[in-house]
Amino acid sequence: MNDFERRNLPLFPIGIVMELTELSARQIRYYEEQDLIHPARTKGRQRLFSFVDIDRLLEIKDLLDKKINIAGIKEIFLQRELEQKEKEIVLEKAKQRLSDKDLRKKVLREVTQQKPGQTHSLIQGDLSRFFH
Repeated sequence: MNDFERRNLPLFPIGIVMELTELSARQIRYYEEQDLIHPARTKGRQRLFSFVDIDRLLEIKDLLDKKINIAGIKEIFLQRELEQKEKEIVLEKAKQRLSDKDLRKKVLREVTQQKPGQTHSLIQGDLSRFFH
């Protein structure tokens, strides 16, 4: 089990979370209603919270102490999620992009093995970096 899975594992009932965060059960349920946290549920519908949920509740508490309202907190969390998704997209594109060395090998292989009348599969955008 990796650290991400471990931190997202639902372990704590609401009573323990209340002690750890110094929030009331009503506050915790309200933040769930506001879609700020997403605790897991047992078959008996009992909420179970993960370390990530507890961290998020503590962050909500800190932001409220700084006089940021629920709408502002939602905006902060939404912005953070969008930035994370953008980073993931950039990393994925970087993984997919051919390195210069790999592209040169591909060009050489396709040019030397190309038969008359056959088109190549090279992406023009990849080749353009050699002509600047």
